[in-house]
Amino acid sequence: MLRWLPSPLKGTLSLLLYILNTLFWFIPLMLLAVLKLLPITRWQAWMSYLVDAIAVAWISMNNLTTRIFTSIKWRVSGLETLSRKDWYLIIANHQSWADILILQNIFNRKIPFIKFFLKKELLYVPFMGLCWWALDFPFMKRYSKQLLKKRPELKGKDIATTRKACEKFRYKPVSIMNFVEGTRFTQTKHDKQLSPFQHLLKPKAGGTAFVLGTMGEQLHKLLDVTIHYPQGIPSFWDYISGKVHAITVNIKVLPIGKDLIGDYNDQAYRERFQQWLNQLWVEKDQQLALLEKNAAK
Repeated sequence: MLRWLPSPLKGTLSLLLYILNTLFWFIPLMLLAVLKLLPITRWQAWMSYLVDAIAVAWISMNNLTTRIFTSIKWRVSGLETLSRKDWYLIIANHQSWADILILQNIFNRKIPFIKFFLKKELLYVPFMGLCWWALDFPFMKRYSKQLLKKRPELKGKDIATTRKACEKFRYKPVSIMNFVEGTRFTQTKHDKQLSPFQHLLKPKAGGTAFVLGTMGEQLHKLLDVTIHYPQGIPSFWDYISGKVHAITVNIKVLPIGKDLIGDYNDQAYRERFQQWLNQLWVEKDQQLALLEKNAAK
């Protein structure tokens, strides 16, 4: 609609609408967060559904802003079998701050609202901690290897604590997101890591294994997402100011078998899980190389 405007103006107006949209939904979100304090399980579950509905509406308005100010040719595959009534673990390559907006865009109203595992300490971050709690983001408590050596009786308690925090998802569908590279791809980081992949950083298996160890019996499917930018990796500003004209997203739906669930402190399981994840990354790297080659034609 307003795609003819100069890029700086489109970016400024987009950012302003994102901020206003967030502030608008923040008020009912905080109201529900206060009401959610009532210690009645069914009441809290009902409030959680309403909170998720607010999050979906917030994303929908952000997506509308994207459509107004940008002209993006989306090439998305793999959405056909997805459902808002299922439980998912999502893993993806990470190249830009825009990745999160893109994932929210393509998955909104197709799967349950996407949530991230957060460290328990983040619960006490002013303002945002309350938002994350209201949105039912699962908070995890992890013990370092050094502490476990000193206090072996703590082994497995981090999984038990986080699993208890996720009990609400047993009857309420959820999507858990994890960027397994741990940070955004840059050539500098790639070279520093001596990454064996051409287009990816090394995957960090521990976080994904922790999620599966905590919620593996509840999560039904794994969504392996590959994001490619044919014009090159954009910044967040490039995305909101209309400088991105094409995005490719390929989604593979994989089963979560019992062999993927285990204790990451167990060496045999750890080696098996790392091998499985590295193989996924080999295939993802090959897919990105092919997409890059086709984009250059």
